[in-house]
Amino acid sequence: MPVCTTRDGVDIFYKDWGEGRPVVFIHGWPLNGDAWQDQLKAVADAGFRGIAHDRRGHGRSTPVVDGYDFDTFADDLNDLLTDLDLRDVTLVAHSMGGGELARYIGRHGTARVRSAVLLSAIPPLMLQGPDNPEGVPQKVFDDMKAGILDERSQFWKDASVGFFSADREGTKATQGNRDAFWYMAMSETIEGGVACVDAFAATDFHEDLARFDIPTLVVHGDDDQIVPIDATARKTAEIVRGAELKVYEGGSHGIALVPGFKERFNQDLLAFLQK
Repeated sequence: MPVCTTRDGVDIFYKDWGEGRPVVFIHGWPLNGDAWQDQLKAVADAGFRGIAHDRRGHGRSTPVVDGYDFDTFADDLNDLLTDLDLRDVTLVAHSMGGGELARYIGRHGTARVRSAVLLSAIPPLMLQGPDNPEGVPQKVFDDMKAGILDERSQFWKDASVGFFSADREGTKATQGNRDAFWYMAMSETIEGGVACVDAFAATDFHEDLARFDIPTLVVHGDDDQIVPIDATARKTAEIVRGAELKVYEGGSHGIALVPGFKERFNQDLLAFLQK
């Protein structure tokens, strides 16, 4: 398997498809690089090189018990980009992966980066507070952790409903979407599942976003039941200079996987890559 060994000895698995200018995909929680297969094929077919890695503790990467914080995730991404000597890269990140992308730029700058795409992403801050009333209450995150620790297999089956807005009338989410979500979630370590909740709930990315000096596309569904658009995408588009915001009406959190929405996202992504 193709792996990059990080500075602390963790093997990060990645897919590497196609040739051309590199596009690196960063997955959300609790998924892995398989979540990006439709987009990997789309960019490879269009003449780009698509790369998607599994975060530490997820998928086929080393199932470590520690390192589930955004400084570590950003440094893992830096190790991957450095190991493959990738330059002029477009970074594409979903959900929690958006925090990884933002922290990477905050810690390592944009010397290797051409542009960025934030899809249903968590920055600038998820946790509700006096300065972020649109955010998510702490109890929601506490219930997530309790669900994982109590019986994670059933928790992930239940969580797939909100992830894809499968409870909405006329939903385009399939049972296959929900099954794939469960399968990927079960390949994440239980320690990672719990620790990542604390990380993506409370990490503040305002300063990281302020360091963006590259073209940035922000895509978010207005029916995202996991990452509220008003607390995240709309604020990110105001912080990042020149950012373009695209709102998908009726779009769930799992835009890149759901039929109809994934084709629209692929078209928007390819159009952005051609700029």
